[in-house]
Amino acid sequence: MNRAGTVPEAGSVQPSSQPKPTTRKIIALVGNPNCGKTTLFNALTGMRQKVGNYPGITVERKEGTLRLPNGDAITLIDLPGLYSLTPHSPDEQVARDVLLGYRADMPRPDAIVNVVDASSLERNLYLTSQVMDLGLPVLVALTMNDTASEIGVRVDPEILSHSLDDVPVQAINATRNAGVRDLVRAIETLSNAVTPPPTRRWSLPALAESEVAEMAALMQTHDGITSTAAFSEATLLLSLPDGSASQSDALRRHSSPVREHLIEDLANFHADGIDLSQAIAEARYADVGRIVHKSVRRDTQAPTLTLSDKIDRIVLHRVWGYVLFLAVMALLFQSMFTWASIPADWISAGVDWLGQTVVAVMPAGDLRDLVVNGAIAGVGNTVVFLPQILLLFLFISFLEDTGYLARAAFLMDRLMSRVGLHGKSFIPLLSSYACAIPGVMAARTIESSRARILTILVAPLMSCSARIPVYAVLIGAFIPATPAFGLHVAGRTFGPSWQAVTLFAMYALGTAAAFGIAGLFNRTILKSEAPTFLMEMPPYRLPSLRSVVMRMLENAWTFVSRAGTVILALSIVLWILSSYPKQPEGTSSSQVLRHSYAGQLGHFIEPVIRPLGFDWKIGIGLVASFTAREVFVTAMGTVYSVGDDVAEDESKLSVAVGDKMKADIDERTGRPTFTPLVAVALMVYYVLAMQCISTVAVVKRETNGWKWPLIQIAYMTVLAWLAAFVVYQGGRLLGLG
Repeated sequence: MNRAGTVPEAGSVQPSSQPKPTTRKIIALVGNPNCGKTTLFNALTGMRQKVGNYPGITVERKEGTLRLPNGDAITLIDLPGLYSLTPHSPDEQVARDVLLGYRADMPRPDAIVNVVDASSLERNLYLTSQVMDLGLPVLVALTMNDTASEIGVRVDPEILSHSLDDVPVQAINATRNAGVRDLVRAIETLSNAVTPPPTRRWSLPALAESEVAEMAALMQTHDGITSTAAFSEATLLLSLPDGSASQSDALRRHSSPVREHLIEDLANFHADGIDLSQAIAEARYADVGRIVHKSVRRDTQAPTLTLSDKIDRIVLHRVWGYVLFLAVMALLFQSMFTWASIPADWISAGVDWLGQTVVAVMPAGDLRDLVVNGAIAGVGNTVVFLPQILLLFLFISFLEDTGYLARAAFLMDRLMSRVGLHGKSFIPLLSSYACAIPGVMAARTIESSRARILTILVAPLMSCSARIPVYAVLIGAFIPATPAFGLHVAGRTFGPSWQAVTLFAMYALGTAAAFGIAGLFNRTILKSEAPTFLMEMPPYRLPSLRSVVMRMLENAWTFVSRAGTVILALSIVLWILSSYPKQPEGTSSSQVLRHSYAGQLGHFIEPVIRPLGFDWKIGIGLVASFTAREVFVTAMGTVYSVGDDVAEDESKLSVAVGDKMKADIDERTGRPTFTPLVAVALMVYYVLAMQCISTVAVVKRETNGWKWPLIQIAYMTVLAWLAAFVVYQGGRLLGLG
């Protein structure tokens, strides 16, 4: 129970305060998770999207431009999914604040498109009833009608519209683009609509009704907001759990008389055993039940088992479910080497052509060397792995849209709960296979703070796409492409190659390490009970090709833009460090590198990494790649291209970094610097090390301090060193060196 003395003073952002109005209308897309909202957003906006974060937080902000039939353009905002305007996570808090106009960084929407899942109408309409109380024009986009029909549910849009006080209802199928044009015309009408103050369809108990009226009157008098906004704000404020953080945050935005009145009355209600938030929720659900009864027809002949139920008998099976999961993962890893090879060759050829063109038109000298061996080779050595990264994002987007990821989360919960991880940790951890940054950010949906921090601490152990260039160059150079096992037919073996098996082993090692560390931390620094996991199973759906491709391209652009900025800058810096101070004419390549600034840095850390089988040249790559793991390949390309005094070789940028590594001789031993054992030890190091400064920054922001990022850096560095040491020294003892 909050008391008057424990509520913070009113902040600078009041419900009535608004940013300066914009000339373009703003319409918000609102809906429950898994209702098809983002698919609709992609169908409406196409490539006219802007993705970023809300200022000061890591909640994703997606905006797009929608062209209306009359030629006008409006801004469409895809708000995070939420079940009600009572927030339980940072994402839901942002969605509610945007709808209420609480955020100073953007104006309140002019209208709302509420995306409603027809197959779960009652649950979805609870949010609709709250949205309609906001005093804004509302349009309902009814999705998942085919899924509803499959379970014998038919929603009549006209009756539903009439039951919702004539709020427009448009049935659509965004995946097939059905009804989208009609929806756009309805949005055009909506953007010019003027909504009168709402007439509430649902009734409250007399005590709650009286309290809402008193609160609304006080807000109009002391906070200077309209009667419509006051009614909506008072109802939502009383709907928040008493004493919750969200209630304290909402109270902070109001004047002292409003706060003191609410605190006093809630204390009295609590003493009398009255829960206003529960009474308001029950009243809403009663009204929603009446609406559903009027607008839904149920087919008595509907099958007892839907298609999704039948598929789940296999996908969620205690044995076959895991077999299928492993098969899907194996297909992903195999495809990343086989399917991506042809487009990777095209990119490599393009980089070659560009380098040769520059060599042909520029005079020899440091500037040409910088452009060819620094900028072009540096960026090219990384961008060549774009096809493999595209395939990774394509698979993840496809599996998510089909509904399989939710099933995979259910399967993995049996294992994750044993080490203190939440079932909801699966999605952040799986996202970390693409990039640890969105994976860490996705942990916000986990309600338990301990489970959330535990997920954040182990997320970077999942092998992200930035590690792919490192794996690809080392596996391609040192691991044979021959089949590891399989079926023998007509003298040939059909099965996964040693390269695919090695790549799978690296991903498996990261996953196993994440679970092991989570179990250790769960028993030591983050002791907690196994959390309860409740998750909605969406029906299986045919994914929208447009939506899948757009998400893949968004992530690809992020990778390419980083290659064009961060990696380009680091490539130039590495070239300078590897080329200076200048040595006399005729000095060998190895001596130029040895006496360069980069060589001096590599020699400085060599005593620490020599027990792992790494020399000072590898040390240069380790230090450089702390900014981004994929920079290791760029660093090695720069290191091994310095000092080439043969013009022909200078133009051959397609010479693989791996080939240069294979040809390198350790001047101390006279043996190859890189062997398969060294390559495996190096990959193991990259699996377990925190080699990404951007992830450190996001973890710091997500955990509100430096404590957990420093713990993360320390344990991952020690773990990586020890694991690489065991692999290398153990391999030598077994005669594998």
